Amino acid sequence: MDDFNFYNSENDGYRGGFGDYVDPTPTNQPQYSAPQPGGPGKKKNRAARIAALVLACAVVGTGAGAGGAALYQHMTQPDTVIYEGARPEVDTMVNSNNGQPMTPEQLYAANLASCVGITVNTTVNIFGQTTTSAASGSGFVLTQDGYIVTNFHVIEEAVNDSSVDIQVSFANGDKYTAKLVGGEQENDVAVLKIEATGLQPVTLGDSDQLVVGEPVYAIGNPLGELTFTFTDGMVSALDRLITTTGTDPDTQQKVAITLNVLQTNCAINPGNSGGPLFDSYGNVVGIVSAKYTESTSGVTAEGLGFALPINDVKEILSDLIEHGYVTGKPYLGIQVKEVNEQAQLYGIPAGAAVSYVAEGSCAQKAGLQVNDIITAIDDTAVDSPSALTAALSTDYKAGDTAVLTVIRNQQEIQLTVTLDEKNAETEAANPIQQQNQQSQQGSGGSGYYQWPFGSFFW
Repeated sequence: MDDFNFYNSENDGYRGGFGDYVDPTPTNQPQYSAPQPGGPGKKKNRAARIAALVLACAVVGTGAGAGGAALYQHMTQPDTVIYEGARPEVDTMVNSNNGQPMTPEQLYAANLASCVGITVNTTVNIFGQTTTSAASGSGFVLTQDGYIVTNFHVIEEAVNDSSVDIQVSFANGDKYTAKLVGGEQENDVAVLKIEATGLQPVTLGDSDQLVVGEPVYAIGNPLGELTFTFTDGMVSALDRLITTTGTDPDTQQKVAITLNVLQTNCAINPGNSGGPLFDSYGNVVGIVSAKYTESTSGVTAEGLGFALPINDVKEILSDLIEHGYVTGKPYLGIQVKEVNEQAQLYGIPAGAAVSYVAEGSCAQKAGLQVNDIITAIDDTAVDSPSALTAALSTDYKAGDTAVLTVIRNQQEIQLTVTLDEKNAETEAANPIQQQNQQSQQGSGGSGYYQWPFGSFFW
C-alpha cells in the first residue's frame, strides 16, 4: 500500500474544464416508486467510528432504497429523520423491493432524486485580479428536511472561510446554496444543510453485512461535468487501511490521515468524492472517498476505488446534525512536536514533545509542562505525535482517565489526566501560537530540541 499514491483532490473531486462538453438535462428516468420506510431499525455503537484518526484528506470522491426504519429517534427536529434499512444474511437477503434485489435500472431510478452534485466556489486574488475557482464533488440526501452528506475534503475550504460558497444541485435542475453544519476531517465526512423540505432521503444499509464479491453501485459526478453518472462493480475487499494527506484547518499544514475503507472496482474518478455507494437493495453502504492512481515507480493502477463503510460514520453524522461536531472525542489541550533524530543521538527519547499547554486544559491540571516528552499513555508506547494521536483516538473518549509517562529534565515521571472533550470551547483555549513558534525556531526554540516538523493539536 505504501508504494502507491492517491489522487489528491486538494479539497475537491475535480477542478477545471472538460473541453466544451455540456452535460444535457437528464431525460425522464423509468419511474420506480420506493415504498415508504417502516419496520424496526437498529442502532450501532460508536466504537468503529473513531477507528482510524491519524487523518488525511484523500482524494476522489448514493439514493433512497425503499424500506427501513427511523435510525436516530433522539433528533430534536421532528422532520429530521435518518432511515436505516435491514437485511438478513447474504444467502437469504430480503430487501424492500418485494424481497428481491433491484435491477440496476430500478436502483438508479429509485435513487437519482437523492443524489446531488456539490460545487464549492472560492474567490481568490491573483496579482490584483479577482477570479473564482470551482471545486466539484458529490453527495446524497440524508433527511427530507435538507441535510446532505459528502466528504470533508470536498468542502474543506469552507471550514474556516465563511466567504466560500457551496452549491448543491439535483438531477431535476434544482439548485440550492448550502451551509456547512459540521465536518469530521479524521473520518472524511461532512454534513451540509439546504433550505428545502419534502426531499427524498436515502436509506442507510448495514456495511458490516457486506461480503467480498457482492455487487455495489455508485452515483456521482465524475470530472464535475459528467453529472449523475451510474457505475457498477463489486466489493473487492473489506477493512483496508489507507493513508493519504489533508490540510489541517487550523494550521494549514499537511497532515496524514488513515482511514478504514472497503475496496471496490466501481469506476471512481475526480468528482465522485462524497457520493453514495449502494448495495443491490438500494441501501447506502458506503461513501465514495478515494482511488489509487499510480505507484511511486510510475506503475498505473486502475479499478482500485475505496469507500467509507457507512456503519463507521452513522453516529458521526447524527452528532454533526445535533451538535455540529462529534461528541466524546478526547482532548488533552496541548501542542506536541517530533523529537528529531539529532536530539535522539544525545539521549533525548523519541516521543511527543510538548510545545504548548492550554490554560485551563486537562493537561495543565494534570501538571504537564512545555518541554515534557510524552513516551507512553497507560501501557501504549508513544514514540511520535502521530502515535499519541492514534492511541487517543482509538482507545479513549472524553472523561476517561489515563496515566501519561513523561520525561522531564531527564527524569521519568507519571501524570494522571482526565481527558477533556474536543469541542469549540476547548479548542478556543488552545490558540495557534504562530508568532511564538516562529520566534522559537529563530532562536533555537526550546533548548535541546529543534522543531522541523508541524504541530499536532490534542
